This record gives sequence, structure tokens and C-alpha cells, in this order.
Amino acid sequence: MKLNEIISENRPTLSFEIFPPKNSGPYESIQPAIAKIAELVPSYMSVTYGAGGGTSSGTVSIAVDIQKAYHVPVLAHLSCINSTREGVHTQLDALREAGIENVLALRGDLAPETKTQKNWHYHYASELVREIREYGGFCVGGACYPEGHTESSTQMEDIAHLKEKVDAGCDFLTTQMFFDNNIYYNYVYKLREAGIQIPVVAGIMPVTNLNQIRRIMALSGTVLPQRFRYILDRFGENSAAMKQAGIAYATEQIIDLFANGVPAVHVYSMNNPSVAQKIQENLSEILK
Repeated sequence: MKLNEIISENRPTLSFEIFPPKNSGPYESIQPAIAKIAELVPSYMSVTYGAGGGTSSGTVSIAVDIQKAYHVPVLAHLSCINSTREGVHTQLDALREAGIENVLALRGDLAPETKTQKNWHYHYASELVREIREYGGFCVGGACYPEGHTESSTQMEDIAHLKEKVDAGCDFLTTQMFFDNNIYYNYVYKLREAGIQIPVVAGIMPVTNLNQIRRIMALSGTVLPQRFRYILDRFGENSAAMKQAGIAYATEQIIDLFANGVPAVHVYSMNNPSVAQKIQENLSEILK
């Protein structure tokens, strides 16, 4: 089922993310986590790329396995990094053959060894979106950044680039994580003013340990509200308490989003089925 159809079903949509093993490790290392998350019957599951595109081959194979084994709708990530037109079409062929109808088209996070883009066939996500749209048959998504992309000098510049991506053929957008819902609401308002009318899936990250948030801050520059900083200060050194507090904070964000009419929330669950399960339990009546 295509994501634009899932999102338009007029009920809260909750989905979870899977990422392949690092350094092209064995699929068996994450298969139990995939199985447990799939058993929750989320609205869909996304399968991401690693930084630098290093796990690209695993992304498609894992997406295909999820579709075949669990019959949960899948969103497969495709990236411009180290891309060739032939390689992208091979991936699209495999996805189509498996019955996967949803693709998230990304420029991709640049690892130090991928700073050069001279040999890439696609340099910007908008080019990849257009290629997938011309290939046909897929619901195409794109990424967006409520606090601005780290490579854009202003938010308005970033939104202008996003408009190019949407005009190339995006059906929906998924945000980078944020920890203050007002940032999301203000951002969507600006997108609508810029003429971007497609659904904007809210990306939520349950923070379960202090090192996790440190990595997030280093990579994205995400703003932490003061009340979240208090949680880190009080519980950051207690792993069990931090996990419980992080899940509670994410749950509160999601409830507020649904209450304000946001149609879809995507949880960056970090291959952690216990986190996914607890959040879904917290929302059990809301999701009915």
C-alpha cells in the first residue's frame, strides 16, 4: 500500500525505522529486532541507509525481506551517495518485484570519504526524486529539516531547495527529529506559505541514553528545550530511568501531535523493539 494512501486514512499513523547492520554486517544480527517490531503491526516500517551509503545493498534486501515475511508496508531509502543510474534502477526493479511501493529519496549523509561527488549520477535529492517519478509506480518521499539543514545558510534557503524537491515529484515529506513540537508547527506553517501542500510526517526520536543525544547534537545541531535538558541532567546517568523518561517524553510529543491533527508520526526507534513496543502501548487507545 502506498504511503499517501495510508496517511490519508483519517486515523493516527505510527511507523518505525529499521537500519541495516553497520559495515554491511550480517542481516541475522538485526533480524530478531525486525521481527519484534513487525509483530507490532505498525502503519509501515522504513529501512534506512548508513552514513556514506555504506549499507545501501543491505537496505533493499532488508526491505524486501520485511515485505515478504511480515506483510507490513515498507518505505525503502534510496540515496544519491555513490549512485549510478543503473544501480538505482536495479534497486527499483528489486523493490517493484517484491511489491514495495514506497521510496524515500535522499541526498544522503556525507561521511568523510564521500565528500567528493564527481562520480555520482545524482548530486541532489531532487534529481533522484525526478528519476524515481519517471521510473513510475512508486510513492516518493523526501526528507525535510524543521530547524534547517546544516548546509543551508538560512531556513528560507533550505525551504526553497525543498520546494524544488517537492516540485520534482515528492508525495510526502518526513522530518528530521525535533524535541519541541512548536518548531514542527511553525515549520509546517512556513512550508504551506511557500506552496508546499503535501503531508509532512513528524519524525520523533525517543532518547534513551545520554550518549545518544550527544551524537544527535553533534550531527544535527538539534535544539533541546529546557525541560528536556532537565530530564537529561536528572536521569542521564541512570540508564533505566533515562530510557523510561525518554519514552515518556516522546510519547507526550506524539500525543500532542495527534491532538493537533498531525496525520502521521515516524519513530526513529534505533532497531530497539522494546522502545517501539512501549510507545505503541502508551498510545494503544489513541491509535484505534
